[in-house]
Order: sequence, then structure tokens, then C-alpha cells
Amino acid sequence: MNREGKMVYLVTGGAGFIGSNYIHYLFRRYQNIKVINLDKLTYAGNLANLTDLESNPDYIFVKGDICDPAVVHQIFLDYRPNYVVNFAAESHVDRSIGKPDDFIRTDMFGVFILLEAAKEFGIDRFIQISTDEVYGSILSGSFTEESTLRPSNPYSASKAGGDRLAYSYFATYGLPVIVTRASNNYGPYQYPEKLIPLFVTNAIEDKPLPLYGDGKNIRDWLFVEDHCDAIEFILRNGKNGEVYNIAGGSEKENIEITNLILELVGKPKNLIRYVPDRIGHDRRYSLDATKLKNLGWQASHNFREAIELTVNWYIEHPEWWKPLKSGEYLEFYKKHYKMEL
Repeated sequence: MNREGKMVYLVTGGAGFIGSNYIHYLFRRYQNIKVINLDKLTYAGNLANLTDLESNPDYIFVKGDICDPAVVHQIFLDYRPNYVVNFAAESHVDRSIGKPDDFIRTDMFGVFILLEAAKEFGIDRFIQISTDEVYGSILSGSFTEESTLRPSNPYSASKAGGDRLAYSYFATYGLPVIVTRASNNYGPYQYPEKLIPLFVTNAIEDKPLPLYGDGKNIRDWLFVEDHCDAIEFILRNGKNGEVYNIAGGSEKENIEITNLILELVGKPKNLIRYVPDRIGHDRRYSLDATKLKNLGWQASHNFREAIELTVNWYIEHPEWWKPLKSGEYLEFYKKHYKMEL
């Protein structure tokens, strides 16, 4: 605890999709906390995600890069965090194919800088947020935490590197590290390059929905609030040095998701545009989350209800997502999908 008797969280990448939802989750759940949000504010970091907390004296935003040791050291010196939850990452596969160096730097070197500071100052828990993509594709069955890592693109490879580096600081230095690997998230505040917010916002505007390949790639979908709840449960109840899979238990083909979005927005299926499959596109991800279930946690949101909530949020908040779909975003969209917005 700090001098005020409050538990201090350092949440990195807290202006992004999952990070901002996690910060909201913390303040809904606890009163006796202080949250330091360290975010570089890349294209996917958006302070509009947290405007309701700007006047809260227990919420502190620091603009900075986790790869900058001086910035990270100063935060540890000033605030002495009890917990580090590292969401900061480059996270879009398509972008990693075009520019992998950014991913290697943030997702691996940035993790190293945070681990070094945590080792120097001491912490109660370090949660490294990883991804199911580190396992690669699986056509049948599900990956357990003991499965071999087979990342198949620069993004997942960089996350696997940060994941294993974090574990090494537990094994070598005794740092209280836990790694989480979650399935695909969806919910409010997700940057509209990802499948669900891209398709929802395009459908709202009667614009094409670019569906890769035959649309039959399968993902397990996890509502972001469930993910936040799982992280906090693991922080409180998990065992140091362990990996925990976090699954939504809702495996869907991309074409199923696409048709459901069109149904919920009330738009025709002729908005679907099949586009050439991306390089190294994994066919199916699937996680076995028995280990976490046995610890006492499982997702509480029904997929249909949560996707309806998500779609309605984007319908009701065009002022949030419309400004994002401009400038560099448009150039990226045209390059990868070979179509105009």
C-alpha cells in the first residue's frame, strides 16, 4: 500500500481497448485503490475511453513508452505499485506482417524494461497479458497451458517472446509473475480495425464488410468484462509462475459473426465482400480453460446477450468511433482490403 493506505496498480496500455475496460472495472469494484495508467498513445490508445475518470484523484495518466527505462523507473519511484498489469502491446496481426519491428520492440523489449523495474523495486504481482495466438492453429481439440507454442506471425511470435521472458523472471529471480492467455475479446471501446467493431461500424454506414478467405476461420470469443474479471481473479488467487488460459467458451466461424452482426444492425447480407485470405491466417484457435475453472472462475456473460450489448454500444456512440476511421486508418484499410471505405 502507498502512504494513503491504498493499493497501487500500474496498468500499462490502459488507454487501449482491454486496458481501459480493466481500469473501469477496478474503479467499479474497489474504493481503496490508485491506478497509474502508462500509455504511449499510439493509434489504438484513446484517452476518450477514460474521460469519466479524468477528475478522479486516484486515477493518474502518464504518457510514455514502456520501452523507455527512465519513464518506467520514475513511475516505480514515485508511486511504488503493488501490482503491474501489462496490456501494452502492438496487437494487430495485419500490421505485424507489414511492420514487425514495432511488435518486437514493444512486445518483448518493453516487457523486459517493466520486469527490470519490478525486480528492482519489488511488487506483489506482475500479470503479463499474453494471447491464445501464441499456440498457433488447432483443427480439433483445444490447447492447454502445457501445449507447445507455435506462433505463426510476427505479432504472436513477439507475444510469445514477452510471455516467456516474463516467466524467466519468475524462474530466475523469483519475481511474482503470472501469465494469462486469453481468446479473442470483444466489447465497447475496441479500435475499429478488429473484426467485430470494423464490421459493426461498416454495417451501420452501409459499407462493405471485408471477410477473409471463405469466412470459416474459427475463434473463441470472450466478452471484455469477463476478461477483466478473470485477470483480477487470477491476480488475487493465481499461483506465481503459472500460465492461465482464459476462454469465452463461444467458438464461432467468422461468417457466423458476420451474419449475426448484419442481423443485429438490420442490414442485408449483400454487404459482405470476400477478400483474399491474409498471409499465415490461422484456421482455428481454441483454449482449454479447465485449469482456471478448477481455480474457481468461468465466464459469466452469454455470447448472444454480450454481442447485442456490444453492437448497441457502437450504434449509440458514433462520436467515439467515427473520428477514428479517417486519415492513416483509411490508408491501412485500402491497402489491406483493396477497397474504399
